[in-house]
Amino acid sequence: MFHKFTDKCRDVLYLNPTLNLQSNKELFIENCKRIEEYNEVCIRLKSNGLIIQIWGSGLRAFDFRTNGIIIKGHIERIELLEKR
Repeated sequence: MFHKFTDKCRDVLYLNPTLNLQSNKELFIENCKRIEEYNEVCIRLKSNGLIIQIWGSGLRAFDFRTNGIIIKGHIERIELLEKR
């Protein structure tokens, strides 16, 4: 019951992560909380209820500001894993 309520609140307040992919060269992610892993091959981000993993080559993170990040490079795969 509580999880349904918090999910609905996140939807209404636009707190869920939003991904905007431009080709396979640039990815903008809103509502990410923390960078957990960062290297040229994999970037792992923590968000509300999700772990977002970006795989590719030459990955770089730009403009990490309050709840948002831009990732540039050759993006090959994006994984969304639910936190348990």
